[in-house]
Amino acid sequence: MYAVRSPRLAGVARASLTDPIATRARRILLLGVTGSGKSTLARALEARHGIPAIDVDALAWQPGWVKTPEEDLRDAAARIAVTDSWVMDSAWSAIRPAVLPRTELVVALDLPRWLSLGRLLRRTLVRAHTKEPICGENVESWPMVLSRESILLWHFRSFADKRRRMAEWESDPAAPPVLRLRTAAEVDHWLRLARPKDES
Repeated sequence: MYAVRSPRLAGVARASLTDPIATRARRILLLGVTGSGKSTLARALEARHGIPAIDVDALAWQPGWVKTPEEDLRDAAARIAVTDSWVMDSAWSAIRPAVLPRTELVVALDLPRWLSLGRLLRRTLVRAHTKEPICGENVESWPMVLSRESILLWHFRSFADKRRRMAEWESDPAAPPVLRLRTAAEVDHWLRLARPKDES
């Protein structure tokens, strides 16, 4: 079961910047490859419009890089999903059954691969050096960066799947409307346009 869309989008999953839902949504799910800027965009929406930014990775990882059991993760997401306003920065499979029925808009960050990979590489190297807390109380380390579980390798493993999901959801009339943004300029433009319905 998916979200109920505005009449203008009935039967059409693809949204554009001119659709009211694209600028007025208050329950937003971000979809994109690792390094595409989902968390940065979520925080920007929170700062600009007061839409609570939900760090899904912080819910999904316990200290010591222990994965949260899927049932617990789903329950945590469900408690958030029933509220009136949020932007979730990841679409983990475990949370989708609880989140998608409440999602007003999916924003798909389909940026050029060189851009997302460059951002990810720079971010990962900095975090491995500074030990900045991420995903809750965890930190990245050089052994992690160089291991088979490296987030850099995950970028390559998941890239095609993430882009395939964007296309599938975008073409599915039963899915929430999908706004696909292909450049950093488009992301910035949408952020300037976005104005929740309760703002004047």
